[in-house]
Amino acid sequence: MGKYDDIIHLPHPEPKNHTRMPMHKRAAQFAPFAALSGYEKAIKEAQRKQEEAVRKKDAPVEPEY
Repeated sequence: MGKYDDIIHLPHPEPKNHTRMPMHKRAAQFAPFAALSGYEKAIKEAQRKQEEAVRKKDAPVEPEY
């Protein structure tokens, strides 16, 4: 007999004091967000500078922090 054989086929408990949250609202809780605002812009700017330096055959551009 397995560890959870006595409870594995029981029905999932339903909340008694409130209705279930609709699936689309549950999914919204896990929607992506920009944790680092401006990070994407900084990366693209660094990439642009690096590509420009390569085109000019200059030394690599040091990132500006």
